[in-house]
Amino acid sequence: MKKQINTKNAPVAIGPYSQGVSFGDLIFLSGQIPLNPKTGELVKGITEETTQVFENIKALLEESGSSFDKVLKCSVFLKDMNDFAAMNAVYAKYFTEPYPAREAVQVAQLPKDVSVEVSVITTK
Repeated sequence: MKKQINTKNAPVAIGPYSQGVSFGDLIFLSGQIPLNPKTGELVKGITEETTQVFENIKALLEESGSSFDKVLKCSVFLKDMNDFAAMNAVYAKYFTEPYPAREAVQVAQLPKDVSVEVSVITTK
């Protein structure tokens, strides 16, 4: 049975979707942008944005009973592929081997015109 995942420690959904959904032992977290859930403000700068995104993901992982070491798949969306190295440096602080499967793609635009958005699939 599908179960909604919600926490006040990550930004609230800005549309008709859930912060995350679990189904059995699988957990699907919606894309996170660099919105600070405490202030409601966007964080600026690719390193700071990526850090905020992963802190939002961390809050959702904790709420769902998971952690970064259980993440199976990560999807990274960048506004500018020139930010790849900076994003990757932050990414490496949150994951250890064996790393999750991942793609990183450049997109034309992201919600609220941020530089990075990340979604994950994980397990409990």
